[in-house]
Amino acid sequence: MTKQSRSDLVSAFVKDPVHWAAFGLGSGLLPWAPGTWGTVVGVLIFLLLPDMPITIYLGMVLALSVIGIWICGESARKLGIHDHGSIVFDEIVGVLATLAVVPREAVWIAAAFIVFRIMDIAKPWPIRDMDHGIPGGLGIMLDDLLAAVYAVIVLLLLQRFITIP
Repeated sequence: MTKQSRSDLVSAFVKDPVHWAAFGLGSGLLPWAPGTWGTVVGVLIFLLLPDMPITIYLGMVLALSVIGIWICGESARKLGIHDHGSIVFDEIVGVLATLAVVPREAVWIAAAFIVFRIMDIAKPWPIRDMDHGIPGGLGIMLDDLLAAVYAVIVLLLLQRFITIP
């Protein structure tokens, strides 16, 4: 399947559990800005998680990243398109990685969301090269994990220089 209609994507999602995860439980099927909706799912997951030690949290993000390499790669293979827009598991994990450095406060969670989306959309060097240069799920996941690294740097700088009452 190389060219998908909306009904083809919905059918693939309904029939294949790999797509359930890859499409962010359906958020990647929304008609506009699927990456943003996938990021919303990541934030909701974050909010549902209990507060935990950073080592456990980062271990969970690492495990999701490794699993995501297979999930995103397999979904892309089945769709016949590298990093199809409906594949948003990478955004979910990317924003979870970004959220590791912010306090559990609405303003910082919103900042993490916005900065991550900016980095994921802008794809500063070498993010775009990683996405297009590394095949399969590894390239798909690295794209968003590098966006998370850039977002984390920005957020740590913001936390250093901005005091929020």
